[in-house]
Amino acid sequence: MTLSLRVAIVGAGPAGIYAGNILNNSVRAEGGEVSIDLFESLPAPYGLIRYGVAPDHPRIKGIVNSLHEMLDAGTIRLIANVEVGRDVAVEELREHYDAVIFATGAIRDTALDIPGIDLPGSYGAADFVSWFDGHPDVPRTWPLEAESIAVIGNGNVALDVARVLAKHPVDLRSTDVPANVLAGLEASPVTDVHVFGRRGPADVKFTPIELRELGEVPNVDVIVHDEDFTAVDPTQAPNNQVKIMLRTLESWRTRESTGASRRLHLHFYASPIEVVGTDRVEAVRFRRNEPVPGGAWGEVRATDEVREHAVQAVYRAVGYFGSPIVGLPFDERRGVITNVGGRVVDADGSHVPGTYATGWIKRGPVGLIGHTKSDAMETIEHLVADASAGLLSAPTSERDAVLALLDEREVAYTTWDGWLALDAHERGLGEIDQHPRERVKVVPREEQVAISRAGSLVASAE
Repeated sequence: MTLSLRVAIVGAGPAGIYAGNILNNSVRAEGGEVSIDLFESLPAPYGLIRYGVAPDHPRIKGIVNSLHEMLDAGTIRLIANVEVGRDVAVEELREHYDAVIFATGAIRDTALDIPGIDLPGSYGAADFVSWFDGHPDVPRTWPLEAESIAVIGNGNVALDVARVLAKHPVDLRSTDVPANVLAGLEASPVTDVHVFGRRGPADVKFTPIELRELGEVPNVDVIVHDEDFTAVDPTQAPNNQVKIMLRTLESWRTRESTGASRRLHLHFYASPIEVVGTDRVEAVRFRRNEPVPGGAWGEVRATDEVREHAVQAVYRAVGYFGSPIVGLPFDERRGVITNVGGRVVDADGSHVPGTYATGWIKRGPVGLIGHTKSDAMETIEHLVADASAGLLSAPTSERDAVLALLDEREVAYTTWDGWLALDAHERGLGEIDQHPRERVKVVPREEQVAISRAGSLVASAE
């Protein structure tokens, strides 16, 4: 059977764009036809790449180039600045499309349930990342008042947060960091950033590149402690990635201090048990862990030793967590839309017809950006199989009816032409900046929307 499909994808980050591209190629390769509308709650596309990757990581941000090509091909229609569940209901999308794929990611911080975690001066890493990446829905200012800071977590996000906190702002001027963020970082009095992980150096969740970059930050000394390495035998490392990271850490043990004005400390075998303070953060208390004798590689156990580190701010980077969408089943424990292999299922385990998930909202916030491709392939295979089996309900309207609905509700949606206008505007700001760079991000949502919609009108007139 030759397929003719109309599909909505919710979320214009890598997961959603990859899913759209794979769906388009899959259906057309078999002689079918497919029209795809890509809905995004923000005025601009690219999700995690634009608002979740540190500004000093151009290598990762370079993924935007391939995502741009996929959207610029014209086979996927971008409808941005639309909040599904608020501006348009899930059930309404089901009426307008054969199928709906949710790729909304995970943007909330996982909770850290210890006493004092809600004290003033205690922050979630996801919120801080959104701030330094110029997310339009977070405050323009950030309280950077601490000289000594704790970052709790041993993954790449923890390293990003620690690096941005410790890095001298002059070394960020060449990036796309927004002007308000650069001004906030320039006023920071920080001297010491401490990163704490509950396991040992042999079981960190960093990637080798992220770790190596940490040691290349100008005028920042990286400090590790001999006591954390006494039980580590690099020759027994389970893979080359671990061996590379251990070699990097070992090199820092013997590197002499440069007398840098800022220091970044890596602490291992430290499980947080309390944030200490009366009116605000004053210290963090940890229980010291140790390797399990004869245990598996990286396995640790708690000891009776408790340590306290004086800090004035705490950032928890213990993972991201998905957000529920009105009208969809949600697994509150895992933070994902309830699904089996990408097919959304209800409380009874039955597939909700025509409804799918991909990316972090499908499997949880694990894996690198590239993993979303294989993830999307599984979801698309199931969608195409369901369509071929006649399990999808045909739309009850013409394709542009959804745009008419948004217009009727006075939703100021933006388009691909609008993004091209905003993109050009930001690049223009970069060219005339005091420190010329590739772009300067526009932060306020209303300003992004105004520039995008004006650009769409110009494109339509042409």
